[in-house]
Amino acid sequence: MLKRKSLLLLLIIFVCIKGFANDGYKLWLQYNYIKNETLRNTYKLQIKNLNPLGDSETIKVALNELQLGLNGMLGEAYATNSITTKEYNLIFGSKTHLAQDISIQLANEFNQINDEGFIIKSIFLKGKKQIVITAKTDIGVLYGVYHFLKLLQTNTSIEKLTIVESPKIKVRTLNHWDNLDRTVERGYSGASIWDWHRLPDYIDQRYIDYARANASIGINGTVLNNVNANALILTPPYLEKVKALSEVFRPYGIKVYLTARFSAPIEIGGLKTADPYDADVIKWWQDKAAEIYNLIPDFGGLLVKANSEGQPGPQNYDRNHVDGANMLASALESFGGIVMWRAFVYSEHDTTDRAKQAYSEFVPYDGQFKDNVLVQVKNGAIDFQPREPFHPMFGAMPKTPLMMEFQITQEYLGFSTHSIFLPKLYEETLKTDTYRKGKGSIVAKDIDGSLNDKTLTGMAGVSNIGSDINWTGNVMLQANWYGFGRLAWNPYLSSEDIADEWLRMTFSNEENFVKPIKQIMLASREAVVNYMTPFGLHHIMDTGHHYGPGPWVSNLSRPEWNPVYYHKADKQGIGFNRTATGSHATEQYAPEVANMFNNIETCPEKDLLWFHHVPWDYKLKDGNTLWDGMALKYQEGVNQVETMVKTWNTMKPYVDAQRFREIQTLLNIQYKEATWWRDACLLYFQQFSEKPLPKGVEKPTKTLEYFQSLKFPFAPGN
Repeated sequence: MLKRKSLLLLLIIFVCIKGFANDGYKLWLQYNYIKNETLRNTYKLQIKNLNPLGDSETIKVALNELQLGLNGMLGEAYATNSITTKEYNLIFGSKTHLAQDISIQLANEFNQINDEGFIIKSIFLKGKKQIVITAKTDIGVLYGVYHFLKLLQTNTSIEKLTIVESPKIKVRTLNHWDNLDRTVERGYSGASIWDWHRLPDYIDQRYIDYARANASIGINGTVLNNVNANALILTPPYLEKVKALSEVFRPYGIKVYLTARFSAPIEIGGLKTADPYDADVIKWWQDKAAEIYNLIPDFGGLLVKANSEGQPGPQNYDRNHVDGANMLASALESFGGIVMWRAFVYSEHDTTDRAKQAYSEFVPYDGQFKDNVLVQVKNGAIDFQPREPFHPMFGAMPKTPLMMEFQITQEYLGFSTHSIFLPKLYEETLKTDTYRKGKGSIVAKDIDGSLNDKTLTGMAGVSNIGSDINWTGNVMLQANWYGFGRLAWNPYLSSEDIADEWLRMTFSNEENFVKPIKQIMLASREAVVNYMTPFGLHHIMDTGHHYGPGPWVSNLSRPEWNPVYYHKADKQGIGFNRTATGSHATEQYAPEVANMFNNIETCPEKDLLWFHHVPWDYKLKDGNTLWDGMALKYQEGVNQVETMVKTWNTMKPYVDAQRFREIQTLLNIQYKEATWWRDACLLYFQQFSEKPLPKGVEKPTKTLEYFQSLKFPFAPGN
């Protein structure tokens, strides 16, 4: 009997612990019970009943989400009622279903929104107060519902609401670099979430929750497969699987896209060529487009990586990017589809400067792409580095819509073990002035079309989502998925506001938690720059997997794959000369920007070694020599991570035990690896500077030979 009681007690303890566990699966849609009784009761008074207008699948999704969110936060079961019987109703539905007297009250607001925009407003109807969430479309209503729930999640007043919002960018997509065997290139969060083997008949609940999360932040498209594409994705068996996913996503306003392998007509079509001028090739793509749209009427279009890193493309047939993109665009045009043609190109035959090649290959063709082509450009000219100057193509193609490509997964930033808030990086790029049409021509204006009056606009994020229970391998990195979506909706948002929203929705509204954690989040991107690549250093990660430092790597077959190509350290100094006396890369910017970068005195120190080969004794603005300044920056990065660790360790009262422990463990790993970066890089570069470490920089405890001996043949995402 005693043993049975003990077992029962253990079971109760286990259930209690399990009940308080939080594995991170709910992302920012936690819908935690609002403990502040006054605030909770205030919300209850203002939301009595839910009144959906219309019965589309999207409105049903909106109703379910409201019930889930309100039940969780307010602790009441919300039903639906007639809007004529109760006051303080929450009415939601598109304009076509609104009563005429409500539509009249909202006429001005409807004039301010586009087809995906929404209105949330407090009104009086027949003398009774109502809250209305409406839009021109049901998808707009769903976006409004998620925004309304966010107000409650962040403890915002809903007493007098007048919110009118529309997305500023039309195509807002995630790029999944997922392969058909469920491996993920540059994936650090487990396997691909797409279980191709069990599709189309088995629909995982995870697909639905993925759609919910994306809709909640306004993402309206997903590219399902890797840019290094397998042509099999375009065969009938796989298109049936893609169709199944599209049907899951459609009520959430998410279109599916596929990456097309340019040589698919040869590999799965039986043709002898993929020449975009060949009549049989043109017809093959036209037939393939018709096949896809017959299955998926709202199919978004194709993403293409061509003539880059060994991928086939039009240049295989002495054609150019315009020839390839326009051929595919013609096949999709009548169906309303688009082509997203990546500008990430570089050739082993051009040894002058990899940073120049995309501009050289695309800018001369400005205005020649068809209207349904977006040229997809990475934020910087090299490859998703911790910091890069903005890509010179931005603002330089006024007749061609450019689609921003940001990386959410952290290929060059320590993978999912490093907690880095990337919206800070995104914001830095978007707010940078290109000067292409005078002062104020910031990158965001090129992306949203306002700089050159473009209607087709886009932003893509290379996904960090995988099969890990918390989706991103590290709960803190959910903020980067969230932040990307928010900036794709509105590229003028501040990273500080995004961090504030995410923390309150994901963890707690307690100011003693939000304020200090927001501070370390906002500093985290600069920390990684400091302990990896200060002062404009770039691409000094180890070979292939890009895990850890490898500034010594010099034995790869292509020069631009070697870190030594980028830092050019020697006895005289360090850095890549891209000025008029070097590779002339600065000439690709507007004159105001080029002049700033060309002059070592006006070049921002954060970009110094990107544009200049600088003597070790060069005096920085703070009076330190370059060598001392570099060493101190590496140490500062380590110190910043140490602060992150210490700050997080004080947050235990505000965070559930499971997420607290997981984040704590990962931060400790980050501190260890930041120290590794500092020691390895300083020991290597010290060979050239021949100078001692300055006061305040910790001395390495291991040798350079030790760091060079480290191998990681099974690093993830390779």
